[in-house]
Amino acid sequence: MLVRSILVMALATVIAGCAGAIDYDYTKEPDPRKAEFVIGASDALRITVWKNPELSTEAKVRPDGTVTMPLVGDVHAVGRTPTQLQSEITKRLGAFVKEETAQVTVAVTEVNSYRFTVAGNVEKPGIFTSRYYVTVAEAIALAGGLNRFASPRGVVVVRSESSGRVRKIPFDYSRISAGEHPEENLALMSGDTLFVQ
Repeated sequence: MLVRSILVMALATVIAGCAGAIDYDYTKEPDPRKAEFVIGASDALRITVWKNPELSTEAKVRPDGTVTMPLVGDVHAVGRTPTQLQSEITKRLGAFVKEETAQVTVAVTEVNSYRFTVAGNVEKPGIFTSRYYVTVAEAIALAGGLNRFASPRGVVVVRSESSGRVRKIPFDYSRISAGEHPEENLALMSGDTLFVQ
């Protein structure tokens, strides 16, 4: 009887501990740090055409998502990786220069398009920019940390997909700040909104 009572109490403790656990598969979320950078508006690019300095250019991506190059004209850059943009420029240059001399490199020299919002119960809510990808914990730190009204278990990232679908990703900030479950400390994507209840 004593053994059964101990087992029931132990099981109740485990259930109580798990009752508030967030059930979410963070491994299915993309990590932008592990993929090629996607160009956005206001990013600065250096486009080099090998042995053709007169065709090479440095340009800032305009709000309409394009850059202008000699001979080629306007090229859509937003939403493409440097490799994809390089391929498009090489293809279009082929109409004007020999294929063997149309070797193009595209480098992102300045990142200005990475933006995210931190709202709700933080000390300094707002829109933030960064030259590198920021995690949930870093975004909260940039916003001055949680204020006294915040619920550490009420952190949500609202993420819009290219299809237009909006998803909410829940977080337990107390676990992240304690160094538990580092997989939960996701990198924010450009356009994400981190909301603290």
